[in-house]
Amino acid sequence: MLEAAKSKSFDKWFYRYNSLYLLRRHFHFLGFSGELQPAAAVGRPILYIMNHSSWWDGLLAYHAAGQLTDSRHYFMMEEEQLRKYAFFRKLGAYSINRSSIGDLRASLRYTARLLHEGGHVWIYPEGEIRPLGHSPLSLKEGAALVLGLCPHAAVVPVTLYHGLFRHSKPEATLLAGAPLLLAWQSIERSEISGYLETALRTQLHHHRELIFEHKGHMPEQFKPLMKPGRSTNEWLDIMRRGRVRL
Repeated sequence: MLEAAKSKSFDKWFYRYNSLYLLRRHFHFLGFSGELQPAAAVGRPILYIMNHSSWWDGLLAYHAAGQLTDSRHYFMMEEEQLRKYAFFRKLGAYSINRSSIGDLRASLRYTARLLHEGGHVWIYPEGEIRPLGHSPLSLKEGAALVLGLCPHAAVVPVTLYHGLFRHSKPEATLLAGAPLLLAWQSIERSEISGYLETALRTQLHHHRELIFEHKGHMPEQFKPLMKPGRSTNEWLDIMRRGRVRL
């Protein structure tokens, strides 16, 4: 497996590039609701479990983590992709290779080690990118195995919902749920997996319904994490107003 190789200088540069160019160029809005470092989890390492529905998931989580916390964050990434984009290791990415049992176990042990060392770790327990509307949401047992190795960790479920709503660019919202603080060491692995799956599935359903209820308008509880990137319809409105003034 490929371990993370964090670089403060590269991280600082890439964070600006990601927030000022990549995200603003491709998204009209990025909002966040909840807490990434809830008071109930103080003193514990945090394992973030997140649904996986797009190529952008890691970069959106990376931006939120950098904007809202000052902790050390790490991100699990498919080994094939990490070999292709090796610079992500400097941002805290490390690999998982599910085609090899040995590599898979090494990645899960490494995840637990990062947690024991006080790191905050993001994983995508669905195991692969699934379309946002895919149902039912189903998790692999990796997260349960990690919690068996690091039972004092808190789990924070994070859901991502994105789409093309009222602008030519997509809008994305991240919702962090209440931390899960169970005695993981006393619970069977299959039971842990079922519990995490239910928590993430229920939260994603609530998140989706919240967007539906607002008919594509962004609910006020989602606070912006970046300056909005102007969409084509907004530029057209500006041009139209300019012609009217003439």
